[in-house]
Amino acid sequence: MSAPTSASPPSAGQKAAMDRMYRLTRHIYDLTRKPYLLGRDRMIGALEVPPGGSVLEMGCGTGRNLVAVGRRHPDALLHGFDISGEMLKTAHRNVERSGLDIRLAEGDACFFDPEATFGVASFDRVYFSYTLSMIPDWTAALAHGLSLVKDGGRLSVVDFGFCEGLGAPIRSLLHGWLSLFHVAPRVALETEMARLAQMSGRTLHFERPARGYAQLGSIL
Repeated sequence: MSAPTSASPPSAGQKAAMDRMYRLTRHIYDLTRKPYLLGRDRMIGALEVPPGGSVLEMGCGTGRNLVAVGRRHPDALLHGFDISGEMLKTAHRNVERSGLDIRLAEGDACFFDPEATFGVASFDRVYFSYTLSMIPDWTAALAHGLSLVKDGGRLSVVDFGFCEGLGAPIRSLLHGWLSLFHVAPRVALETEMARLAQMSGRTLHFERPARGYAQLGSIL
């Protein structure tokens, strides 16, 4: 596993905010998020990484997802970055415990340069897992993620939805609580992914599992 590096200086304000948020909570993040970050394993199970294929997680957090991908696809070339140096401390620890070869770095999802950092310009699979709802310029991050996908590759996203089937009271309660953590579900996610898919001549698959609690999409 490589030492953490940074291809470009991330947004200072966003990095500082994320480091403050996760300085302590990173130690219990995976335990406390498991009940409500729905759809992550469903997305990972559908990645279908080709033999020896390359994978990039945009905003890897604690490294939990990359470890799960590595266990499913032991010959995959795994990479991840995050804007929070605090989260990366936990990610490095989790990767070391897993025994997997996963390369990690610090960077901003809107302009991270994997070729400068990892020596890899594009990937077979790129994904966002519950990160776009925390990135201020999420449309720029989404477009950048797609630009890093190889021809014939796939961009996948899982994130909070709008609880269409759960009712207004539950939606208001959930979204009010999420706002305390600087999380804002992206109402235009499907529209933006459809636009990017059309512009790039690709196909979008999109669904809203758990009665709209989550949004799950792939551009192929």
